Amino acid sequence: MPLALVTAVVMLAGWFPFKSLWHQQAQIDATSAQIAAIQRQEQSLKNQESTVDTKAAATALAREQYQLVNPGQSLIQVLPGDSSGQVSASSADPGLQPLVAPSSMAPTTPTTKTTHHTTNHYFSRLVRTLEFWR
Repeated sequence: MPLALVTAVVMLAGWFPFKSLWHQQAQIDATSAQIAAIQRQEQSLKNQESTVDTKAAATALAREQYQLVNPGQSLIQVLPGDSSGQVSASSADPGLQPLVAPSSMAPTTPTTKTTHHTTNHYFSRLVRTLEFWR
């Protein structure tokens, strides 16, 4: 009888899916944490909804966050300037930056291998031209 009891315990311990139960519990815990985070976001959005339920508050929010204006109005944005009142080239339009001299550019070497066969020459040039396909 004791040998049968020990054998039953060993068989139960060997075949019982402890590992899968542990992984399932970890997945359940992760899902519960995601549900709690979504519920917190929902509550935050409900609180925000209650503060923006008037037309004036909604208009102010649209102006601040989305740069929307009422019909008939126009939006003007002023770019920040330096201390002299001039707009710096680094913060302004990239078209105002000076051009780069071609002589200051480093020469580039082609990274693709070219073949010297006349039949493959056309196709290798075509593949190098259409590199955006890669």
